[in-house]
Amino acid sequence: MKGYIERLQDAIRRMHGCTAGHVAKSPVTELFKGKIVWQGEVEVFVLHGHPTAQRCYAWAYQDDEGKEHYTAVLEIPPVNSPRTAVQAALAAKQKERTNEETQGGTT
Repeated sequence: MKGYIERLQDAIRRMHGCTAGHVAKSPVTELFKGKIVWQGEVEVFVLHGHPTAQRCYAWAYQDDEGKEHYTAVLEIPPVNSPRTAVQAALAAKQKERTNEETQGGTT
């Protein structure tokens, strides 16, 4: 079985079409209105062969059924750090939920 970093590298390859070398790990705690909304470690990768980004920030999480999912955010402005990658991923997830709720109400 592949290790955590290798699984993240595979996810980056699938999502962004390039290879990635692991360079660092960064702990991130994201607060909203004084409460923790996300806490974990973000892995930092240098990208090889991506046309616009030089770095990628990635992590995995398990859903309620225990299935592992991957997030890999490219370092493209405004994303410039592990923390801003988490913020961008949270914003995208919230937008996705809002769209699902809106579409669910019209069906």
